[in-house]
Amino acid sequence: MRVLTPVPLTQENFAPFGQVIEADEARSFLINEGTTRRYHALANVDVALNGGQPIISIFEGQRRSLPLELKMVEQHPLGSQAFVPMEQKPWLVVVADAVEKPGPEHLHAFLARGDQGVQYAKGVWHHPLLILAETQNFLVVDRKKSGENSDANLVEYWFEDELATIEVLGLLPV
Repeated sequence: MRVLTPVPLTQENFAPFGQVIEADEARSFLINEGTTRRYHALANVDVALNGGQPIISIFEGQRRSLPLELKMVEQHPLGSQAFVPMEQKPWLVVVADAVEKPGPEHLHAFLARGDQGVQYAKGVWHHPLLILAETQNFLVVDRKKSGENSDANLVEYWFEDELATIEVLGLLPV
């Protein structure tokens, strides 16, 4: 069994997998007569393939059983998928290297602050939502299911023999 220790989520260490969504002073400016700061173009939505349409949803996540055992990853080959927490609670991001059949040895774990979201690039293997609090809501931007191939944008890969776990000691909210 492989044990993952999450590292802090940064633009640099997450770049191979997508984009970190967080307030960036360098990419901001004032609007609305100087009463609002706009943090501009923090991620690019990529869903246009085959008539895809971007949608915004809210996911209400529940913490999984502890210890966290990772048995699979998923990917969305037709579009990107963004998760932005709606509450100031840390959460976990798990992604895999760009290989055809990922296993625990390909996984990377990141600890995201409650003010950081991520956008998984199109086709990036990732674990479904992993929260540390009992419950947590996320604003999600992804591709609307449409037409005959409505399930073509979700591919799951279950690990054959080995599992991975995540070190969560000290990460859980008090």
